[in-house]
Amino acid sequence: MGNAETIDMSDQSARAAHDGANPENLLRFMTSGWATPPRTPVSPIEGADRFAARRDALSRAFPGQTLIVPTGHEKTRANDTVYPFRPGTDFYYLTGNVEPDNVLVLVPDGDVHAATLYCEPNPGKTDAAFFTDRAKGELWVGPRLGVEQTAERYAIATKPLAALAHDIASALAHGAYRVRRGIDPALDAALPEQAERDAELAAALSEMRLIKDELEIRELRRAIAATHRGFDDVVRSLPGAQTERAVEGVFNLRARIDGNGVGYNTIAASGPDACTLHWTRNDRRIGENELLLLDAGVEAETLYTADVTRTLPISGRFTPEQRTVYDLVLAAQEAALAECKPGNDFLDPNRAAMHVLAHGLQELGILASAEEALRDENLFYKRYSLHNVSHMLGIDVHDCAAARAETYKFGQLRTGMVLTVEPGLYFQLDDLTVPARYRGIGVRIEDDVLITESGVEVLSAAIPRAADEVETWVGSARGQTASR
Repeated sequence: MGNAETIDMSDQSARAAHDGANPENLLRFMTSGWATPPRTPVSPIEGADRFAARRDALSRAFPGQTLIVPTGHEKTRANDTVYPFRPGTDFYYLTGNVEPDNVLVLVPDGDVHAATLYCEPNPGKTDAAFFTDRAKGELWVGPRLGVEQTAERYAIATKPLAALAHDIASALAHGAYRVRRGIDPALDAALPEQAERDAELAAALSEMRLIKDELEIRELRRAIAATHRGFDDVVRSLPGAQTERAVEGVFNLRARIDGNGVGYNTIAASGPDACTLHWTRNDRRIGENELLLLDAGVEAETLYTADVTRTLPISGRFTPEQRTVYDLVLAAQEAALAECKPGNDFLDPNRAAMHVLAHGLQELGILASAEEALRDENLFYKRYSLHNVSHMLGIDVHDCAAARAETYKFGQLRTGMVLTVEPGLYFQLDDLTVPARYRGIGVRIEDDVLITESGVEVLSAAIPRAADEVETWVGSARGQTASR
């Protein structure tokens, strides 16, 4: 435990290679003559009581043990430029804090835990770092909240980050600990690994997020509504869009205007690119009579994200072959949605969708026997469908990923769960088992759903989904009439 004292949270790239030296006279000049900023209290974060309740629930799951949950640091893109920072999911879930370089520590205090947030101080402009430190200096990246205002904002006790090593060493000298690994390399290196114990902490945090409260559902609704606007933007842009990159840019602009950004890399796959599940290169020129598979989601300012897919006919009309595949995928989704109800197995929607797809593939002459294809020792339909239809949705697009299989994949659906329902069919250009007229067609239809007491609510239902509705939607942007 003693090597916790070796934790080094400092930045090693405060000055770029092309920066000049700062003479002492400049340092004195730069750190004087600044007005004292007014001491304005920050407004508390919405739902501070809910974040506190989550910390309490986590504490009860691990009595008498120190729990350490970091948020991580900015990641270098190249040299002294960094990627936009996104907080660690579990850290955010427990605090609501979106700043980098923070660590939450829960230390046993009798029958409960005392929570402390370790964060960067804001020394103001009397410390030369405000203009010499490219990574954290106020003139380079803007001010941090600092220790006192972080406490006010997030309603949690705070300490300077520099105190973390000493306090962790002291806490660990008196008992067991668990760390949320894979977020902060310095912490991971300093604290001896205990794979099973730390995995249990990660699982507990994921399982806490399986059921969404009303504020989380509200934020998901906001993200989905913004995503709907983004899809509308794309549809209006299609008549002039020449490349997948143009589609990506249109949607991503909406994500940045109406939210924090995109919840994941936008998939704007046209023609045969739609047969690649995670096509994010988006570098192909769009053909007139092709399909566009748009898989995209806006991430709200609160980090909750949508995840919606629509497959759109660029011309405004599906070809007969495209329509056949589209209607089969839609029928599979309807079958899956019918199985989205509390008490059903999480995999029941998938089983229903695969049953429909397999029988549809048999009718198309692609599978010789649906029943043979569905047998556990065969699963031949996966050649064309590739993935299961559902995953949890929340702060992460694939939320609750560390949950145990018995509570997630092999668990039951419960009221308050939010998940996707997204069957698809993908016929590769070079697949000789598929009739030539269907090759190169990829279709996915994905919606975000809430499990309710009586069944399911499709949160993204307002985004056109049936083939006729999609044609009207896309056709309206091209000035086409609704009649076929």
